[in-house]
Amino acid sequence: MSRRARLGAAQPANQVRSVVRACDILKAFRGENEPLRISELVERTGLHKATVSRLVGTLQAAGVLSRGPMGQYSCGIHFVERRHCKIGYASQTENSTFAQEVTSSLRRAAEQAGLEIISLDNRLNAKSAIANAERLVEEKVDIAIEFQTFDAVASVVSSILQKAQIPVIAIDVPHPGAVYYGANNYEAGLIAGRALGHWARRHWNGEVDEVLLIEFLSAGRLPQLRLTGALAGIREGLPAFPDSRVVRLEGRDTFRQSLIKVRNYLRTHGQQRVLIAAINDECALGALRAFEEAGALENCAVAGHGAVLEARNELRSSQTRFIGSVAFFPERYGAALIRLAQDILARKSTPPAVFTEHQLITAQNVDRFYGADPIPVRG
Repeated sequence: MSRRARLGAAQPANQVRSVVRACDILKAFRGENEPLRISELVERTGLHKATVSRLVGTLQAAGVLSRGPMGQYSCGIHFVERRHCKIGYASQTENSTFAQEVTSSLRRAAEQAGLEIISLDNRLNAKSAIANAERLVEEKVDIAIEFQTFDAVASVVSSILQKAQIPVIAIDVPHPGAVYYGANNYEAGLIAGRALGHWARRHWNGEVDEVLLIEFLSAGRLPQLRLTGALAGIREGLPAFPDSRVVRLEGRDTFRQSLIKVRNYLRTHGQQRVLIAAINDECALGALRAFEEAGALENCAVAGHGAVLEARNELRSSQTRFIGSVAFFPERYGAALIRLAQDILARKSTPPAVFTEHQLITAQNVDRFYGADPIPVRG
């Protein structure tokens, strides 16, 4: 059936035919400021020439269309059609549970929205992040969602994309000119630190020998605010705790590096009561494992960030000293990121930063928030 025949059919009661036809004319423009003659609009819409002429005149009078000197019309309205929108996504790494959950949720949300997604893996590597930004330019994506960890190359990645006029959403690590999506890091750290301070007062009568902060310096200043907030939260409960007894270790965002660093720490610091705040759950669990291996589990209390599956399962262990993790709900990132991408492409007003929801997940509430988790296989 031709477009003209379809338009001749009865319209639903809640639709105005002239508005529908005006929208058809606007959608006929395939790019901003594309010049089209009346005859070209007739061909693209299937409407009668007289109808097109009347509607074009009305849209011009309303300021929606503009007429050029050669009798051509252009439209300044930018339409985003879901089926034609291509989203570029560069994940942090597929070796991290948190990143895997972000990736899975984003793919689900893109599929539900009918959007094409080009997905690449930054492999927790700065050079890969730069190469992937160049690849997204080659793919001619409409918008890029960057989940890369290294602050040192954030400006390079952002520059590559913005030079190609591709808007950018940056997950967790800010990129110049990009809309930030992720944790409110200081607030998340406060939640973790307050939990540690409360635990120390309740179980150790506030007698803490050291505070151990597991960092990831390459991520830059903003993610480090989790640990700044954690220390502030601990001091709310232990106000006299001195700076001289705060120890910082580089965990490099991984379980293994944190495990190695805390093993070495224990060789030189002996049997002490230690509160541990880590930049993420991988580092938190690495520190916990080091204390366990040393037979010193009763001398630590650990809090992390992310509430990934491994951390949630650790909270379900009856003898754990993992007291909690601040959830960012990565399984919800996808829907929020797709909405944000669509708003940016539609040129709607968007804030410079969009923060995730935060919630302390503990042994007492883990099943309320994550009751559908698979039951872990115990070796």
